Amino acid sequence: MRSKLVAGNWKMHGDRAAIGELLTALKAELPSEPSVDIAVFPSSVYINDAIKVLEGSPVAIGAQNVCEYAGEGAYTGEVSAAMLADVGCRYVIAGHSERRALYGESDALVVTKVKRALDVGLTPVLCVGESESEREAGQTLEVVARQLNALWDQLSVADLGSLIVAYEPVWAIGTGKTATPEQAQQVHAFIRSVFAEKDVNLSNEMRILYGGSVKAANAAELFSQADIDGGLVGGASLNAQEFSAICRAAE
Repeated sequence: MRSKLVAGNWKMHGDRAAIGELLTALKAELPSEPSVDIAVFPSSVYINDAIKVLEGSPVAIGAQNVCEYAGEGAYTGEVSAAMLADVGCRYVIAGHSERRALYGESDALVVTKVKRALDVGLTPVLCVGESESEREAGQTLEVVARQLNALWDQLSVADLGSLIVAYEPVWAIGTGKTATPEQAQQVHAFIRSVFAEKDVNLSNEMRILYGGSVKAANAAELFSQADIDGGLVGGASLNAQEFSAICRAAE
């Protein structure tokens, strides 16, 4: 049976004092032995603070981005997968819709980042999803399939054993809109079917998260769907009580 994962993407929010308060509150609010996996993704400059404060807790740390180049080199401003693993990160997000839209990250570039993470033992969280115009045009499954099929250009089935996919309808991120549980389940089931075409065991074991205005009020209904294995939570993860409630909903 697939274990649930609730992951909080803090994006570019907070200063050191605010992040410290949030980390301390999370450590107090979250159960010491949860039945679900929990992770938070602070801004890179606060990753070390998060690792220190949450030491001994069940909360894992992830990074919001990773450099597409391996090893060391003249890549000013970038952070490699090896560096993230070295400081204690367990996860890394690849292909978040904001990076695709604001920074022009292509499907191929995103898959390269997934590969870099896998190469050093990090668990990549690959984000896929459609814009509002694409949904209205009936292109949701076509867009998601394109984003997933890019994996096969660089990665084999064997490479993908640690991959997590997050379906994030772009029109539901930060808007207060949420895909209905039925809409989300339809796309999650489709994602699982894409991987099943390559390998049934991989498909059955892969965790697929929902991301798009997840809140305590809607989490339980979303997480009860057959193919939804948790959530990639945005704004609600910046409130320790709300995030804790979402984690409890996953249990």
